[in-house]
Amino acid sequence: MIRFFDLIFSLLGILILLPVFLIISVLIKLTSKGPLLYRQNRVGISNVDFGIWKFRTMFVESDKSGLLTIGGRDLRVTSIGYYLRKFKLDELPQLFNVLKGEMSLVGPRPEVRKYVDLYTKDQQKVLTIKPGITDWASIMYRNENIILEHSKNPEQDYINIIMPDKIRFNLIYIENYRLSSYFKIIFVTLWNVVSPTSLKEK
Repeated sequence: MIRFFDLIFSLLGILILLPVFLIISVLIKLTSKGPLLYRQNRVGISNVDFGIWKFRTMFVESDKSGLLTIGGRDLRVTSIGYYLRKFKLDELPQLFNVLKGEMSLVGPRPEVRKYVDLYTKDQQKVLTIKPGITDWASIMYRNENIILEHSKNPEQDYINIIMPDKIRFNLIYIENYRLSSYFKIIFVTLWNVVSPTSLKEK
């Protein structure tokens, strides 16, 4: 049933948002050199890697200096990229990942292999369902980069504090996996996009 809604919503989303895709594409091309889209390998269901798509928000090859984005104004992020990230518009191309069946609209945000390899046996349960564009963890940690800005060791704090907490939220979702939760998360996500406020400050 959830796959049915994923197909309908992702297809409708792509069709309705085509003008937005076009505007974003023009702005990216006008403000920085490089491709429109950024593809990164992430870990999906059954611990299998796949390519996730985003609008490019950083200067080319900036990801080589680190996987985490830190602070409200990471210097690697382009001028338009800052706003795309702020309003989560950079995630829109993942509607094509959903259409292909690699992702769901709702589910644990897919991690890079580097961090998944650190999961405990219990934490690996998040790999038993399709990853999603949004989940409770993404909503609660929507300002994660600002949180990490105040850390003396951002990567270690991400690994030891933020990542386990995100997985905790995801495991709760999996244990209570139902259609009502799916729609609730979509609604709350859309509400926070149009009315961006931090639900979790540290």
